[in-house]
Amino acid sequence: MRIGTTGHQRIPDEAKAYVERGLDELLRRYDGEDVVGLSSMAWGADQLFADAMLRAGHQVVAIIPCRGYKATFDEAGLAEYDRLMTQVRTAVTLDFPEPGEDAFLAAGKRVVDESDLLVAFWDGMPAAGKGGTGDIVAYAKARRKPVIVIWPEGVRH
Repeated sequence: MRIGTTGHQRIPDEAKAYVERGLDELLRRYDGEDVVGLSSMAWGADQLFADAMLRAGHQVVAIIPCRGYKATFDEAGLAEYDRLMTQVRTAVTLDFPEPGEDAFLAAGKRVVDESDLLVAFWDGMPAAGKGGTGDIVAYAKARRKPVIVIWPEGVRH
């Protein structure tokens, strides 16, 4: 089973416990199974997902949007990125030199294309920019991939 993720980089405090609990409940369904998580490793939902997958004993494949990806992180996000990247099974860097909406969209699509299921940490709103969570959920649905949304009702990011 290959589970991909997409989600907001900024998870509000009022959503964080709900999101973490929902993810833990989802991963318990796969205890003892061979599961691989796919993540673009962005700050927020992507890193939260990768960390939970690793803690649950599953493997993670990182789909890195571009060669200059580290420039998108603040100090805390970069430290978490570096920590998680030491534990991933495989890292694939897409052929974009710098961060940008095209790179982010391509990475999100790659996560969907290589997944059997997409987990979205998403408030249901349209993407703020090309390649945002709303775009990746729409792409997954267009590809007829199952999507599980984990987000508390009425909370916006």
